[in-house]
Amino acid sequence: MIFHTLDDKERCVGVYADGKLYFEDFPPDLTHTWKYSGSLKGREVEFAWLYTNGTPMEELCPDNLKKELTKARRKMLAYKKSFDVAKIDFRDHCVFELIPHDFLMHFCEIKNQIAKSVFDTISKPQNYDQLDAYQKLLHKIKYQTLRVDNAECKNLFLGTTLRREAQKILKGPQHIDYNLFGTVTGRLASYPASFPILTMKKELRRLIKPHNDWFLSLDYNGAEARTLLALNGEEQPQEDIHRWNIANVFKGEKIDRDEAKTLFFGWLYNPDSEVIDTEHYNRQKALDKYYKGGYINTIFGRQIATTEWKALNYLIQSTTADLVLDRAVAIDKFLENKNSFISHIVHDEIVIDLADEDRALLKEIKNIFARNKLDTFMVNLHAGKNYFDLDVLNL
Repeated sequence: MIFHTLDDKERCVGVYADGKLYFEDFPPDLTHTWKYSGSLKGREVEFAWLYTNGTPMEELCPDNLKKELTKARRKMLAYKKSFDVAKIDFRDHCVFELIPHDFLMHFCEIKNQIAKSVFDTISKPQNYDQLDAYQKLLHKIKYQTLRVDNAECKNLFLGTTLRREAQKILKGPQHIDYNLFGTVTGRLASYPASFPILTMKKELRRLIKPHNDWFLSLDYNGAEARTLLALNGEEQPQEDIHRWNIANVFKGEKIDRDEAKTLFFGWLYNPDSEVIDTEHYNRQKALDKYYKGGYINTIFGRQIATTEWKALNYLIQSTTADLVLDRAVAIDKFLENKNSFISHIVHDEIVIDLADEDRALLKEIKNIFARNKLDTFMVNLHAGKNYFDLDVLNL
């Protein structure tokens, strides 16, 4: 049976199905809905939103429902604006406690019909299970509150520009609302009303403190370089990838690590560049295997339409993004029933809010992250008392 949740928070338990609202004793056959809600944790449900790769409901609405949907959306927006004026935060309340039930029933019925249309006309994506796991983790992160404060951050308030940006962050949203479908490649983006974890200046990261004792940062050493090596079946270097490149790709040229890094990535994403000529990094070999008929087809089941010029860029960025998200899901599962938890994800970096009592788990956490679907990648570990001042951690 198709149904619709009345709120997306775990504690706000309520659904609309078959013309009725239920707050307990749900019908036993609730199987299909639009999008995940925290109150559905542990239930086997199919989500139309994932079938559509995040396409907005308005774009999928059957013609006979478009006027009704537009009208209902406007009314819902009016309710939300009135709550904003009254300084009522939706994160602190359940929607069905604030909005008339007759309107909710009408709105949910429209949404159910749109969801039914999606299930009737769109095939289940090959990477559905992966997307489902991602959306549940990102939903969990959404309802965590970051600890953001200006203690020991005097330097941020000395210059006018940084001071303004710091004050804006301190007064703004304190949660991260990731957009799973915000980019073509699957790399995470965030919604406008989110803490700007992906775009803020690095110095301002000092404002972010752990709820527990430490931040533990894990990222792949030379993630995208290692992804290309792995896609081509090449052996993974057991040392810093850019120093390895100096010795094995640039043949000991008198360049430092930063120069090697700049040269490598300038070559990697410019098909016309001939700075590098080596079988270790064979761009064409990867394209021959994963780019067919104008589409990139990744090992994670993503199919991305693109030109040949952008194909390698999309292949590597998409694959790397999925490698990291897949490992984040695995680490989150490992940390169940622990005080430590995933605080946030920034590109190929996973940041854990680590409790001292869980320090014995560090080696296993590192191993889970290192052993991805392609190979075992070298991992950089850093730890610190805020998200900016992170020191190298050797295990």
